[in-house]
Amino acid sequence: MTNTLTVIDQGTILAFTFDDALRYHGPLAPGGVAHAYKVIERVLEVLGTDGPVERRELVVTTSHGGPGVRDTFELVTRSVTEGRYTVDPALARPERGTTLANYVFQIDYRGKSITLIIRDAGFVVDEFIALVGKAEKSAADLGRLEVLKLEMTERVMAAPADQIYDVVPSAVA
Repeated sequence: MTNTLTVIDQGTILAFTFDDALRYHGPLAPGGVAHAYKVIERVLEVLGTDGPVERRELVVTTSHGGPGVRDTFELVTRSVTEGRYTVDPALARPERGTTLANYVFQIDYRGKSITLIIRDAGFVVDEFIALVGKAEKSAADLGRLEVLKLEMTERVMAAPADQIYDVVPSAVA
């Protein structure tokens, strides 16, 4: 289904599975966990060409404020507790529409900076974004939202990371 995310921490190789990330986060936002997992998988492919990256040197900036995203980055990189994780709404791409605008991630590592942007390929659906943003949710809305979360999680985890997120080189960090 997916590769294990492998990083180095002070000389020790650590490997994380998607199930590890789900257990760490809990059941609230499995889709956010899936997206962050695939972003990290893609980052490790791009920045780890010489082997596993040092987890504590990854700096994360994203316009996505979801808890599943945050917790997955924390598990793998420790960036939240160490102050290397920032939610910056200015990174959003509103010209891409409400559904895709916040699925933007900038990762800095050892003088390199890359930006990952979700492809417009149906990984996130309009109905999901509309329900998440709905102020007052009925019981039916909440039930539908749970279904949409699981469907999105399955779509994202079934695809290779390079088919979900495009990498755009950024200015040097």
